[in-house]
Amino acid sequence: MPILSRRRLALTLTLGLIGAALAMPAAAADLLTTVKARGTLKIAMEGTYPPFNFKDLKTNQLAGYDVEVATLLAARLGLKPEFVTTEWSAILAGLAAGKFDVAISQVGINPKREQSFDFSEPYTYSNPQLIVRKNEKASYAGLEALKGKKLGVGQGSVYEQQAKAVPGIEVKSYPAAPEALQDLAFGRIDAALNDSLMVAYLLNHSKLPIQAGARVGNVERMGIPIRKGNPQLKAALNKALAEAQADGSLKKISLKWFGSDVSRPAAQP
Repeated sequence: MPILSRRRLALTLTLGLIGAALAMPAAAADLLTTVKARGTLKIAMEGTYPPFNFKDLKTNQLAGYDVEVATLLAARLGLKPEFVTTEWSAILAGLAAGKFDVAISQVGINPKREQSFDFSEPYTYSNPQLIVRKNEKASYAGLEALKGKKLGVGQGSVYEQQAKAVPGIEVKSYPAAPEALQDLAFGRIDAALNDSLMVAYLLNHSKLPIQAGARVGNVERMGIPIRKGNPQLKAALNKALAEAQADGSLKKISLKWFGSDVSRPAAQP
């Protein structure tokens, strides 16, 4: 091949490679860069789930463990928290669609969710627990004992998954915990399944004729889900959580709402 033709071929290949590179979409910036530029962290939570996140009737502001943890983490990232309340069943779909940056609303870490999202280190440890009416005479030692009974759970929650995994239970899903507890009080369902920390809070604050039932299943770890592909934001959240653990800030918030440190796994007897 003549020298001139080889040079033309080389030039053509070079231009083609440059054109292909220019045509490729630029890598998306890590979400940490975006939130730093914006100055706010958009945080999704249910807003109807005491004592984790709920509206204080006296102040008309969001309050609860999740709210204080979220505010603390945002401050350590140098950001202002911007809370977005939505039904629990829509939180993860909204996160995937980019409607908010993170969800801090007692989202359980499990393999199925980890396929779609990255998670921070856990910031809450708790157990699933049954809730029954005060006049309930039946003893439900576990989910197996509820076969043939109606069990209320949160729509899209880990408790819904656990209940549906046991054949014979008639599972009724609710968009928010208060609705399930109302139905329980009125006898429309036989029991409800939820977080043991929420159950303890309700027994002290609710006027409904309900009581704590048996704890069932394994300890649940709650973390902060993030859309995949944002390792810098994940690392920043984990750093903030680790610092809050080390200086006692997270423990202080936990003691305020629960009387114990639920940000660490309970010591085994």
